[in-house]
Amino acid sequence: MANQQDAAAGEKGGSAKPSEELLPQVYAELRRLAASKLASEAPGQTLQPTALVHEAWLRIGGTKERSWADRAHFFAAAAEAMRRILVDNARRKQSLKHGGGLQRVDPTHLEVANPEDDSTVLAVSEVPTITAFLVYHQWR
Repeated sequence: MANQQDAAAGEKGGSAKPSEELLPQVYAELRRLAASKLASEAPGQTLQPTALVHEAWLRIGGTKERSWADRAHFFAAAAEAMRRILVDNARRKQSLKHGGGLQRVDPTHLEVANPEDDSTVLAVSEVPTITAFLVYHQWR
């Protein structure tokens, strides 16, 4: 833990560490933070803690050279990024384009129309074959 604090804060009198040096040292703690945020989400959440950490890392500037004032500054930025990702994800799911307002239906409880009548299914499946045969012989 002392190494994580030193990495996130830099030495009190020294310079802060760049982001690329910071991630490997605090990854486990970020993953725990993501898991705790996802635990308070509604059931059926498709986002995983690892994906949330990676997305948050990209949002807080993981690809840019950036230094953090201290450990608290880094984790506050990461927590805020995770919160915004979850809010954006919830908004996306609620949009009409992604089926907002629709309810999930378990297909195991649906009744299939006439499941015993295999002859009808076979007859319908043969229609394209018969049609292709007739068209082929008509044009010969």
